[in-house]
Amino acid sequence: MAQLSTSPPSLYPSSSPPPDTTSEEQPRARQLISPRAIFRLVGDLVPAVVLGLLVLAIWQLVTASGAVAQYLLPAPADVLRTFWRSLTNGLLISYTLATLEESLAGFALGACVALPLGYGIARSRLISRSAEPYLAASQAIPAVALAPLLSLWLGYDLPPIAVLCALIVFFPSVVNTALSVRLLDREILDAARTDGAGWWALLQHIELPLALPGILAGLRTSLTLSITGAVVGEFVVSDRGLGGLLNIARGQFDSALVFATLLMLALLATTLYLLARLIEQRVIYLEER
Repeated sequence: MAQLSTSPPSLYPSSSPPPDTTSEEQPRARQLISPRAIFRLVGDLVPAVVLGLLVLAIWQLVTASGAVAQYLLPAPADVLRTFWRSLTNGLLISYTLATLEESLAGFALGACVALPLGYGIARSRLISRSAEPYLAASQAIPAVALAPLLSLWLGYDLPPIAVLCALIVFFPSVVNTALSVRLLDREILDAARTDGAGWWALLQHIELPLALPGILAGLRTSLTLSITGAVVGEFVVSDRGLGGLLNIARGQFDSALVFATLLMLALLATTLYLLARLIEQRVIYLEER
């Protein structure tokens, strides 16, 4: 009796060897760091830099003319001086680390709940009909209104602020995940099921790779919003983080420190966004390989 072969069938015909992807990956890797790509990136930044310099020039003219009181609108030079002094003496660093800790904790908590729920909404009509009305209703409740309740339930400092961040980052992650899974090609999924792919194999090898760009875009947006959630929580719940520093500067009528703290918030959000973008591009590049 002939023995049955237990080896899996080859993905390529025996007459033709597997395609060599090394020669395709090397040009692509070179394109990512080519001089033309760097020049294009610099060119994309030029309009933003010009606009920023124009705003700073107008700001300087307004403050130099004395049209606005110094305590209401400090000069850009005073803001930069205060920013540098607060940065070098460790004041901004310590408050920034507290805000970063809260935002990352809230982002991780929100993502752990949002991703499975988004997938469930896309794949189960029952879950979709049950959860979507409450998701929509949750966006009508201001985060500031939830902060006192969370402080009563969870106390102060990190736990309530992390939960508040999670509630803020939750919605865009759920929506992007559900939308990315729903837009997958039905024919590809049906073909995989016909070939015997189970739920886990379908999720691991087809659904997740195809929906990954949309999911990562939602996570990138959520990561930036987590900074907002942390600051809102710090305003109400505690005096830690950059939100607490804003309260201190406002109470001392130190407008230069207020602007310096806002500048630090903008830099922190931009840094997190760019890091998330780089990680997203790297993950997608590795997935396509």
